[in-house]
Amino acid sequence: MSITTPALLAIRHSLKKYLADLSPSENILVGCSGGADSLALTYALHKESAALKFNLIPVIVDHGLQAGSADVAERTKQKLRSWGIEEIFSARAQVTLTDGLEASARRARYQIFHQAIDTFPTQKFFLAHTQNDQAESVLLGLARGSGTKSLSGMADINGAFIRPLLNISRTLTEAACNEVGIEFWIDPHNSNEEFTRVRVRKNILPLMERELGPGIIEALAKSARILREDAQALDDWASQINDLAIEELAALPKAVRARVLRRVIYEAGAPSGSLSAEDIEPVEALISNWHGQGEVSLPGGVKVARISGRLSLSTHPKGEPWT
Repeated sequence: MSITTPALLAIRHSLKKYLADLSPSENILVGCSGGADSLALTYALHKESAALKFNLIPVIVDHGLQAGSADVAERTKQKLRSWGIEEIFSARAQVTLTDGLEASARRARYQIFHQAIDTFPTQKFFLAHTQNDQAESVLLGLARGSGTKSLSGMADINGAFIRPLLNISRTLTEAACNEVGIEFWIDPHNSNEEFTRVRVRKNILPLMERELGPGIIEALAKSARILREDAQALDDWASQINDLAIEELAALPKAVRARVLRRVIYEAGAPSGSLSAEDIEPVEALISNWHGQGEVSLPGGVKVARISGRLSLSTHPKGEPWT
């Protein structure tokens, strides 16, 4: 297969900064579903590994949600082996439906990813989310009325997980596969309009392109990057605030103060990700709209009260709601 095609070269170029600090024989993991995005990324990493001498280990997850999913996983494994990749981590996920199919599948997928990290310790696990995925995430955040952090989409680096294709379009990953003769799988779920993300992909984004002109996907992804930088600056500011005196908190911009409140409430024992804007509002009112109201009960058995000019946080000894 040729390795000098324009689309593939663009993808390989996007990897450079994430591979710059590699040590020889370091493990590099990559999620590979058999779709165009992940196969293009895996192939590009495979070509880079020839020069940089890292150990590339694709991770294949069979979600078991569609007939023939095990066959797709096996065909993907055989395709990777035909490229000369010998070490492959493959597992079937146990998807427990609790909060929707997409969220439940994602949670099960990341459980497999972490199992792979435990098996092949690494600081770099590559994922093939593209510019299109980023644009879809921004629109979904807008529809939910989310804050800056949600509208900022996906980070290119989040712990061990790296998303090097956030500036690469889905069209380009498909072109890379076609250029080098890689046959890719098209997930039927990606055409199923029961899923909100699919409706955004197939209906909303094309409508915006038609009505507002081309470049919407790139503009949304750019907006996500700017919002992420703004959100990070606010997070950094909030992380330096440790004084819960009402006078000190009231002097902060509301955007910073809300971040301080979330941080200290989570530190007090609220489950990660459990706080909504509605949860924060009565805590904010203890500072900015004080008229003698009592303590606020929050997830995880956390209580917040205004006592002697300060916010005071307490937690039920078993993390259960107070009664």
